[in-house]
Amino acid sequence: MIPPDIALNRLREGNLRFAQDLPSEAGLTGAARRNQLVTGQQPFAVILGCSDSRVPAEIVFDQGLGDLFVIRVAGNIVAPSQIGSIEYAAEVTGARLVVVMGHSTCGAIQATIDELQRPQANRSRNLRSIVDRIRPSVETLLETGLAQDRAALVRYAVRANIRASVDHLRHGSEILERLIAQDGLAVVGAEYSLETGLVEFFDGAPMTPPE
Repeated sequence: MIPPDIALNRLREGNLRFAQDLPSEAGLTGAARRNQLVTGQQPFAVILGCSDSRVPAEIVFDQGLGDLFVIRVAGNIVAPSQIGSIEYAAEVTGARLVVVMGHSTCGAIQATIDELQRPQANRSRNLRSIVDRIRPSVETLLETGLAQDRAALVRYAVRANIRASVDHLRHGSEILERLIAQDGLAVVGAEYSLETGLVEFFDGAPMTPPE
């Protein structure tokens, strides 16, 4: 079982390799690694990320088979199925770090802003269920001067939505609350930059890697 600070540092190091275009050559996805995982898994971190095709967690963090337990959903929202998946990963596989990772210019965030500013009667019920979970993070921002600056509004809304998901995981599951209090589980927020390839950890994480 890898402590959360060490797991976080491993993610930082892998992301730096990715951003610098220096991927690992350690056979992270080869047959030998695949055979090692036939009988079980022990991922060192859980990633709740957005479904956006440009943000695959294993690639962004330069990790291989069995390293990450990844859950992807548009807008990195938290719903019962996501909570259940994370509970499983933490209780059964032993992962002690959960990262909620959003990303710059998130389409789900922009769809929510559009819905609040110009409601669409023909929007699908299923998409609306995602928008409705992001809505609280955006509504308060629309009451500020950010409403007049679309780019800034999206930036702030992305962060607010990540923080809301982190808070929901920390306080919306008895199992996760117990693991946080008694077993060292850490839940942190992060944002991936489409422009630079770098991930910034900002909610519940140390600002710099441990020495």
